Amino acid sequence: MAKRAVTYKAAGVDIDKAERLIRKLIPMIHTTNRPGTVGKIGGFGGLFAAPTRGMKRPLLVSGTDGVGTKLLVAVAVGRHDTVGIDLVAMSVNDIVCSGAEPLFFLDYFATGGIEDRVYCDVLKGVVKGCKQAGCALLGGETAEMPGMYKRGEYDLAGFAVGVVDESKVIDGRRIRPGDAVIGLKSSGLHSNGFSLARKVFTRKELGGAWGRKLLTPTIIYVQPLLKLIAAVDVLGVANITGGGFYDNIPRCLPKGVGVRIDRSSWRVPALFEEIQRRGRIDDHEMFRTLNMGIGMVVVVRAAQADKARRLLEAAKVRTCLLGEVVRGDGDVEV
Repeated sequence: MAKRAVTYKAAGVDIDKAERLIRKLIPMIHTTNRPGTVGKIGGFGGLFAAPTRGMKRPLLVSGTDGVGTKLLVAVAVGRHDTVGIDLVAMSVNDIVCSGAEPLFFLDYFATGGIEDRVYCDVLKGVVKGCKQAGCALLGGETAEMPGMYKRGEYDLAGFAVGVVDESKVIDGRRIRPGDAVIGLKSSGLHSNGFSLARKVFTRKELGGAWGRKLLTPTIIYVQPLLKLIAAVDVLGVANITGGGFYDNIPRCLPKGVGVRIDRSSWRVPALFEEIQRRGRIDDHEMFRTLNMGIGMVVVVRAAQADKARRLLEAAKVRTCLLGEVVRGDGDVEV
């Protein structure tokens, strides 16, 4: 039992510090504002006027995700300005798969104790990611929880909302055998498979060159994909995240079809080969866990494959003709 009065600050939660940091970051956060942004940071809820003009039946599309144990690599390296980009990418890359334009984003930052540099660097990354995606950072939550997290530890979660007209939803139902499967190349592991990757590198390596390589931020494919969707009949899109090829590609396929992947159509990056070699991991496990150099998959009619690739390459997205749709039952043949 306490012998003297206990304050929240003495218990490990410094409200004044959190509010001071947020006030400092508000001008930067407001640089993400876009048409539809209403009000300002600090209210009980973020306000947004969805741009639905020209839509017969606008649908809101939501997504939420985190960065996983990639955060442990950030802590090991001592660099925190990229994981905010990852946080945005994980949600907006999901919702664009249905053809939705991301509108706004919310972040959740939980820690055992706020460290100014870490917190500011993470938020700078979130702002950068929102700008890349074209969505507003509408609000967020900073939770200081001593006892739940150790000092220096933190976790992130993100939430994105977008909009698409019901008539333009990409749901894969029109995919048929003979359609082309285009691979959009990744920048590295993105934000999945780090629990596996961390097992094959030493603690020293994770704090050094290998760790810095692993921290390469996730590509945000939103703007190139929205331009592609406006110009080409995109039939299906799959974000290659946790579950790799085998679990994610079937999510955009209708019944009666599968996908045959041409392994010779791209070179698996050396980072993945190093992980596989060190861990003596079989091919199936690799393709079920990691993106293997392909961060997103797009399905179009075969006659439009070249045009689609030209548009994506013009937007600085590296591509390959990954394979084709075949008859099947949601199977992915690699």
